[in-house]
Amino acid sequence: MRHRVIMVLAIVAVLLGGVMLVPAAYARLSGGDTLASLGGIGGGEKVPAPAPTPPPPPTLADAPVSVNFKGEFFSWALMDRKTGKISGAKNMTSTSSTESMIKAWIVSDYLRQLGDKEPTTALKKAASLAIRDSNDDAANQVYYAAGGSYKVSSDGMPNPVIQRAIKICGLTDTKRGAVDPYKGYWSFTQMSPRDAVRLGDCIADGKAAGPKWTKWVLDEMSKVRGSVKTQQQKSGGGKWGIIDGLPAEIKAQGPVSIKNGWTPLNYDGNWHVSCLAVTDKWSLAVMMRYPQKDGLEYGADVCASVATQLVTPQPGAALKVPQQPVGKL
Repeated sequence: MRHRVIMVLAIVAVLLGGVMLVPAAYARLSGGDTLASLGGIGGGEKVPAPAPTPPPPPTLADAPVSVNFKGEFFSWALMDRKTGKISGAKNMTSTSSTESMIKAWIVSDYLRQLGDKEPTTALKKAASLAIRDSNDDAANQVYYAAGGSYKVSSDGMPNPVIQRAIKICGLTDTKRGAVDPYKGYWSFTQMSPRDAVRLGDCIADGKAAGPKWTKWVLDEMSKVRGSVKTQQQKSGGGKWGIIDGLPAEIKAQGPVSIKNGWTPLNYDGNWHVSCLAVTDKWSLAVMMRYPQKDGLEYGADVCASVATQLVTPQPGAALKVPQQPVGKL
């Protein structure tokens, strides 16, 4: 009998002990310092909070652009080179003269025709000067070597160099100049911002210059030199515009290849300004015509402002541009 009592008491003690242990274990698992120190039980160490996800690196992306513009024509276009999508102003299919912006194509067209061959020392130097310094005489040398001509064809088509740009780069709005006596001149080629970003993409993806020369052309475009103040009508001063509107974070991601065109034309009294920039992510073009009295600095500031406003995520306010608002474009 005594043994049975002892056995019953032992069983009761075990059951009571289990009841006591369960709440204690539950408490350890459901709160208090012990839960916070699961990574080091008994040490009181806190589990570090997960690191915040860093924001994506800045890039250019479609966004509303508001420019205080005074002049005859203003437009812009942006291509996302990953998707091929083109966005821009409502009039991005309207055209203006390319001026020296087209020199990047002239050089590419010539070099692509060479294939794996090397150009002469003189022509290679001319190709470099045509891009880096926007030298007209050097560009003409390359233009003729590429098969260009200033003669106007009877069928109204652009010269062969420009015809190849249309075909190879899939341009839909580009046509020869319509102003006498300059109809056959490369600088008077009429191009839309939409076609200009296609041209930039065509140069960057290798179709324009071919596999051997694409890197060389893009490198030359990244080394354009000379400020607005040192610009000359026939040579020099092409590093301004879009490149000045980009934050350092975008420039640090890799080379930005640019080619600007600019001429004060007396037949209409306007500056004709065309800005092109391309990276591995995007291609951007800004084109405009405005009174000569406002100077080249005005056009350079407008190109820079468009670029700044398209930066995503936005680091701050857009650059200051001239007055007389025309609303969103």
